[in-house]
Amino acid sequence: MTGIRWIAMGTMALACAGAAGAQNQAAPSAPAITGLAHVAFRVSDLDREINFLGKLGFEEAFTSTSGARTMEAFVKVNDRQFIEVYPQSDPPQPLGWMHACYETNDANGLAALYAQRGLKPPPVRRAGAGNLIFALTDPSGRTTEFTQYMPDSRHMLDKGQHLGEHRVSETLLGFELPVANLGAERQFYTRLGFEAEDAQGSVHLSAPDANGLRIVLNSTGSRGEPEMLLPVPDARKAAEQLRHAGLKVDRQDKLVFVRDPDGNLFVLLETGSAEGLLVPGAVARTGLAR
Repeated sequence: MTGIRWIAMGTMALACAGAAGAQNQAAPSAPAITGLAHVAFRVSDLDREINFLGKLGFEEAFTSTSGARTMEAFVKVNDRQFIEVYPQSDPPQPLGWMHACYETNDANGLAALYAQRGLKPPPVRRAGAGNLIFALTDPSGRTTEFTQYMPDSRHMLDKGQHLGEHRVSETLLGFELPVANLGAERQFYTRLGFEAEDAQGSVHLSAPDANGLRIVLNSTGSRGEPEMLLPVPDARKAAEQLRHAGLKVDRQDKLVFVRDPDGNLFVLLETGSAEGLLVPGAVARTGLAR
């Protein structure tokens, strides 16, 4: 079990900027990744997961259905960031982390740029919710999506709605992800346009046009698991809020750890100072890590 692997000076100050802090910036002049649009999980019980996210203050914005069956639920963090929740399929698929999706200012332009770099993206298509989207497969076999929000999409028509009054956090800061081949993943993300910094057993990623977005890739040799990173202004108050909602939490100074019903880990990081507070090995020292 790996914990958070790096200390990022200034990250938290950026995250405090507002509900869509990672994306409130001047539009780039060329196709680029401009933020983290969503992360996606497959869960054993859809209603139970939505109830858990509701205890974090995140509201379900809309769903995708097939007949009477809900195929996907879109839970809102802010107007440009969502958590997508998928139910178990038939035949059953692995539970837990599925993919991350990055927002771009120009899906067709970004796909063309990646084609020039030899990444062979498929044609950009219009997804069921109305946005432009395409996907690549990383060296670990995971899907990596890219989306351009369209004005008439379900996401954009929901603007200003389903913003829970008691959201424990208003931003998806990023995530940690274990990977099988750290070197291959580093090369893949560099070709996507991320800036990479090597650390012991991990690679730290940032995107020049996605101010505040932070991603950590960990070697699977450290027995890591995916970790969602959410900034909060006060760790103690956040822990109290979640305990009051009936959740089991563990606070380690300026870090708060909470797991969903399937064991997926959410890490809340206090943003009260201008210094990043991503502390090496934090998760491994908690009871939740066992």
